[in-house]
Amino acid sequence: MLKKSPIDTFVIAIVISIVIAYFFPQLGASDSPVPMNLISSLGISFIFFFYGLSLSSEAIRNGLKNWKLHVSVQASTFVLFPLLILPFFPFVKDTSYELLWLAFLFMAALPSTVSSSVVMVSMAKGNLPGAIFNASISGIIGIILTPLWMLSFVKQTDVAFDFSAIYFQLITEIVIPLALGLLLRRFLGAWALKNKRTLNKFDKFIILLIIYKSFVKSFEDEIFSSVTLLEMAAMVVLVLILFFLVYSLTGWIGKLLKFNHADQITNQFCGTKKSLVHGTVFSEALFGQTSIVGIMLLPLMFYHALQILIISVIATNKGREQLEREEVL
Repeated sequence: MLKKSPIDTFVIAIVISIVIAYFFPQLGASDSPVPMNLISSLGISFIFFFYGLSLSSEAIRNGLKNWKLHVSVQASTFVLFPLLILPFFPFVKDTSYELLWLAFLFMAALPSTVSSSVVMVSMAKGNLPGAIFNASISGIIGIILTPLWMLSFVKQTDVAFDFSAIYFQLITEIVIPLALGLLLRRFLGAWALKNKRTLNKFDKFIILLIIYKSFVKSFEDEIFSSVTLLEMAAMVVLVLILFFLVYSLTGWIGKLLKFNHADQITNQFCGTKKSLVHGTVFSEALFGQTSIVGIMLLPLMFYHALQILIISVIATNKGREQLEREEVL
């Protein structure tokens, strides 16, 4: 029996997309006859429409009861993460590292993942309904909070931003399709559930398309000439430190709030995740009209790869320990 690779296949696909963007930029170039902006915009709308169709009202109802867990997870996602990044702003302000710091803040302000959070919590025998609720509601909260975190800092850069246009894009591409999906869930929810695998593949295809287009633009504008290999290596180290710091803090908070074993797993797994889906979508809305999208996604892609690798190892071990305890009992 072949042993499954510890590297997520989607991470490999992301790397391939970036390589293709470098060597074959024609489709995503500014003078390309292919309407990549329109395709990615429609793709984003469909992602959130299908997301609305797939949301379980039963899981949301059950999840609402455990309010301490939800407050802890969402506070970790949208407050703890950014607060760990903010103190370093005075040290990078008006320096060549300010843009890289902004990329870390963007990653820190993003919602939690949906699919991987739920899968990992299930593997570790955690509170699955709580994970489904928190992972789902996180994306909705992020539509409001992620741009708000970025608002005051991107204004201090020399990049022109039109926030009225950004929020209009977020509303038309994300909020309206999500609301439409929720309204039509009673009619199309069964179809979405039946075709869940196909819809997941569609999500990933659109994300890869956005990454390809973003990196084509970044390569065109030579934005990566300002980032050295040493700086990229430093990003990986900083991402690892950030992950283990948040994982330890959420564990401590869980003990302080006296969570049971299942809630503690959900609190740590959901509270440490960052969504590449929302990251690519929000970066398109927030920075799509500039040349910095590729840079803004770099820490997030490193974090995405490492969070899956690390949490999958932890989840496997916790799941095995729980099974052993059940056998003893």
